[in-house]
Amino acid sequence: MAGAFEEEAEQTITIQEYLKDVEEQELEADLVLGGDEGKDCTYSQGYLKRQAIFSCLTCTPDGNAGVCTACSLSCHDGHEILELWTKRNFRCDCGNSKFGEFFCKLFANKDVENVKNSYNHNFKGSYCTCGRPYPDPDVEEQVEMIQCCVCEDWFHEEHIGLESSHEIPRDEEGEPLYEDFICQSCSANCSFLKRYPQAIMAARRHGDAIPNASKDKDVLTQTPAASGSEKVENDSSCKTDFMTNSQSISNENNLSNGESSVNVTCSNNSMKKDGQYGSCLFDSDVDFQSSAGDCKPLFLSKSWRDVLCKCQRCMDMYNQKNISFLLDKEDSIMEYEKMAKQKREEKMQQLEGVEQSLLNRLGHVQKMEILTGIADMKDEMHNFLESYDPSKPITSADIHQVFENLAKKRRRVE
Repeated sequence: MAGAFEEEAEQTITIQEYLKDVEEQELEADLVLGGDEGKDCTYSQGYLKRQAIFSCLTCTPDGNAGVCTACSLSCHDGHEILELWTKRNFRCDCGNSKFGEFFCKLFANKDVENVKNSYNHNFKGSYCTCGRPYPDPDVEEQVEMIQCCVCEDWFHEEHIGLESSHEIPRDEEGEPLYEDFICQSCSANCSFLKRYPQAIMAARRHGDAIPNASKDKDVLTQTPAASGSEKVENDSSCKTDFMTNSQSISNENNLSNGESSVNVTCSNNSMKKDGQYGSCLFDSDVDFQSSAGDCKPLFLSKSWRDVLCKCQRCMDMYNQKNISFLLDKEDSIMEYEKMAKQKREEKMQQLEGVEQSLLNRLGHVQKMEILTGIADMKDEMHNFLESYDPSKPITSADIHQVFENLAKKRRRVE
């Protein structure tokens, strides 16, 4: 019996810890939802670059449909809902032909089907090559999973094709040093990335240096860029910038925590005045369809998308492989979360503005009553925190007592 009480005592938290936990949960929710407050169906906005998507197994047990945040809350409340985090180029399916006689409560006038939507086994609640659900009811401790930026499936670390999870680029505290991950299956379709200087790949382990500039030079020499018979070697401005940045990245990784970033720019002949890219970074006889080495998972460094060649030949290749979204910086999770943080800050500023505006519209007496009430609340909470025993949990009776004391003080004043 004594052991049970000790275990219960260990589970108690302080008010500060509780408030911090609430704030962290709110931030995490905002990052996942992209700042979407879940009030309106997103269907009218078309195929969004990225948004939070949910699968309703109650309505579509085959896992062949996805709904937006607002519809998951308003139309599918009480249903078996799967949170899929985010999906790219997706339009809300709620109420279309896949839902039978069920109609969307927020936006009923929808097409029969969203033909551009893509679905995988995540919509059925299966993830990774093992096809297990998340959370997995058969394991005691849930482990983090990594999302592929191409197929958008989620993978367990032990199933991504590495001999050891220590090969995953992380710093000493376990935080990822890579911006994007490409799974073993998708790496075959993206094997052309291995033809770029190794600077676009994140360092494998903390303190590991990205291959030096001499190796990058070998890569460029073997697979130079060309437009017709002209090679990048003849475009000194492009080659110099490429190599200088690669060397800079390598030096930064040796001096910093190992996080790699890429900032490669080409000038003059590499971009035409009309804004269309000219010279290709690869030789005209390079076969993009062939596999460049073993198909292993790829961990891409920060800003790696900026390096990708944008000549017409490469653009055609991206479209043929259905990976043109890799050129869009806003497609990345990093940019999505950055946007979400900005929306969160704007929302907080708006709330502060509303509160200030309300206060400004009040008369002098009303203002003084509100300010006095706030001051009394602070004083009562301060007195309570000073007097209570931190080794004991705060009960509902304690909270009721705080408000009873405030009510008594209010009655004395009146």
